[in-house]
Amino acid sequence: MENSKISWTEHTFNPWIGCRHVTPECDHCYADRMVTVRMARDFSKVQRSKTWASPLKWNREADRLAQKLGRRPRVFCASLTDFFLQGADPWRTEAWELIRKCTNLDWLILTKRTKLAASRLPSDWGTGWPHVWLGTTCGCRASEYRLDELRALPAAVRFVSAEPLLESMTHMNLTGINWLIVGGESGPKFRTMEDVWATGLRDKCKAENVGFFFKQHSSFRPGQGAKLEGAEHHEGPLTG
Repeated sequence: MENSKISWTEHTFNPWIGCRHVTPECDHCYADRMVTVRMARDFSKVQRSKTWASPLKWNREADRLAQKLGRRPRVFCASLTDFFLQGADPWRTEAWELIRKCTNLDWLILTKRTKLAASRLPSDWGTGWPHVWLGTTCGCRASEYRLDELRALPAAVRFVSAEPLLESMTHMNLTGINWLIVGGESGPKFRTMEDVWATGLRDKCKAENVGFFFKQHSSFRPGQGAKLEGAEHHEGPLTG
């Protein structure tokens, strides 16, 4: 999708659609709701999409958008699925080829299946393609194991999405992490995020020189309350 409503990216691209719930963060999954209700499709069935030409267009137009943004445009890859999902194995090589061609864009691949990622990286990945960021979701203690699995993956940029943030995570080990996204859950059954959980992580990022981006407070509608009390800190990733 061009001009995404997700505040930390410009575009979203789904080479396939569909997924399965694996951890507590998935319980009220927005993607499940969107695919099931709006698209009237079975979210548990992984299906190839028809939007593969869009990233090539965005790549051609990236320089102009970069001048407006003051940074390279971002693509959130697999917002309605998981890029490393086993059911997508038949199409992933083709997806990597498309990403390889679109070097004017920064690709953000967020996965809950960090354990599967190492065996599904391209053969020329090396220490990581410079225009691809690898990330994982960790909004509760039950998901902390994924941080070690992410750190074990070679990547130009590693990021963590603490969204939905379901409990205090100020003890989170951010070693090797360049960027942290924090946000509350949205939707009719949203679980409440306490502001102190988010400010605690912001202050931790400042102390440890990790980029921080606050997306939203917990609310019925997505995007409500996109400001956090106090000064923001480093909205982009820190790699130096």
